[in-house]
Amino acid sequence: MSHDAIRTKEQAHELIGHLPPARLAAVVGLLEAMLDPVSVALAAAPIDDEPEKEEERQTASESQEWFRRHAGIPFEEVLADFGVTVNDLNDYKKPK
Repeated sequence: MSHDAIRTKEQAHELIGHLPPARLAAVVGLLEAMLDPVSVALAAAPIDDEPEKEEERQTASESQEWFRRHAGIPFEEVLADFGVTVNDLNDYKKPK
């Protein structure tokens, strides 16, 4: 690791040490997102500049109209359809 990289890491540790506890959770979330392979891949993915097709526009329009007339489906209800609870998801995400 280069001297600059070592100094930058030390500076990051110093700054984290000065954060109030309430801000630490936000920093941890940011670091996790930066290290998560899926988040990294999404951030590096090229912008979708493919022209939208008429069928896609129609589908999006129908979806927006549905949500104007309906309240949507709660996340817990969608999970229940698969026999999963929010606690199951939280337990799954915990490191083993």
